[in-house]
Amino acid sequence: MSKPSRVDAAIAAAHASQPTINAFTSIDDRAHPTASKGPLAGVPIGLKDLIDQAGMATTCGSAFYREIAGNNATSVNRLESAGGVIIGRTGLHEFAFGFSSENPHWGPVRNPWDLKTSPGGSSGGSGAAVAAGIVPIAVGTDTGGSVRVPAALCGTYGLKVTHGLIPLDGVFPLVPSIDTVGPLADSMSNIEMAYRAMSMDDRPKPTHGRLRFGLPQPWYDDSPTETEIGDSFDIAVEGLRSLGHEVHQLDMPDVFPSIHLWNAIAEEACNVHRPFRLAGHEYGDDIDQRLQDAEKVSDQERENAKEWQQTVRTRFADAFETVDFLITPTVPVRRKIIGETSLAGRHYRAVLSYFSAVVNHSLHPALAAPLTDSGGPPASIQVIGPLHSEMALMSLGDSLDFNGITLFKTAPMKFN
Repeated sequence: MSKPSRVDAAIAAAHASQPTINAFTSIDDRAHPTASKGPLAGVPIGLKDLIDQAGMATTCGSAFYREIAGNNATSVNRLESAGGVIIGRTGLHEFAFGFSSENPHWGPVRNPWDLKTSPGGSSGGSGAAVAAGIVPIAVGTDTGGSVRVPAALCGTYGLKVTHGLIPLDGVFPLVPSIDTVGPLADSMSNIEMAYRAMSMDDRPKPTHGRLRFGLPQPWYDDSPTETEIGDSFDIAVEGLRSLGHEVHQLDMPDVFPSIHLWNAIAEEACNVHRPFRLAGHEYGDDIDQRLQDAEKVSDQERENAKEWQQTVRTRFADAFETVDFLITPTVPVRRKIIGETSLAGRHYRAVLSYFSAVVNHSLHPALAAPLTDSGGPPASIQVIGPLHSEMALMSLGDSLDFNGITLFKTAPMKFN
């Protein structure tokens, strides 16, 4: 009997995992490797269920939206041209408008490290599918951290790209002015292959000498960071210094989460959903409430938020005049229990997105990578780069031993 292909094995693992992890909204039993000899030839991939895939229903994790895509999104075309094989559509927070993937219509996605915990969101199914070893690469979207938060909570790698670098056609929007598409993967090499395929970025990776890292303040010191995350991050900082790199505190006033984060996106989110709301379609309670709140944001609040957004972009531009990268934890906590709404005395959304959401407003790229600690999952570091510095982030990820802990060595899953 011939050995099953990677695609067949991934499809079998996806089915076997569904009763426990619930990472997929649909699994494509017809998926099969093609004759492509591209860099992703025969690699099984999970695709977030708000990105169009020809012939498949896009549901956005909702109760009512069911659109059979006539065409692939450009990002999907590019993955398939590189030989990648989409084996299933991954679960998400309803309409990608949250950070838990505890979906009231499709059931919660569960974190393979601990089934009582959330994989984060909104690309929770993508993070869980990679963490469980079902696929080595999955695709997510990131508007406030929706690639990086699941990458962190699931112990994988995740890349938020410069806004506009990967086309957004065929991707159901949340906030078009800051939406991005990006990969989650089990290794830096797979992050790079998926990124290159989706972006068509063929630039060589630069070589790094002594680098200057900035630790943004008061963004970091005022964060709700758990002690164990802070300890792991401190060890990483000292590790950078021991390798000869510089790490400096960097004053970045105005660069921290505030009500402006919400007010800046409210109008766009309302515009996307207004036709559905006028038609009386059903939303889950949390999304319904968020859209009601968004409708209450005043013109003046929106104007103030847009001014803040421009200030943030100026602060980041100024920062990259003096440092090569900015670093923070990716998330301030290691886990979120499914069903719980608060973390560290705050709403869980504010905590999980604390370090990620500002970066979307700045439009910059950021890499989330697991650190070499013994946690389950390991703590994650976020490295933020200048605009269009993705290849520099790839090179940095290659050169630093972020991945001393992997799921497969420490907590292999056994599906019943």
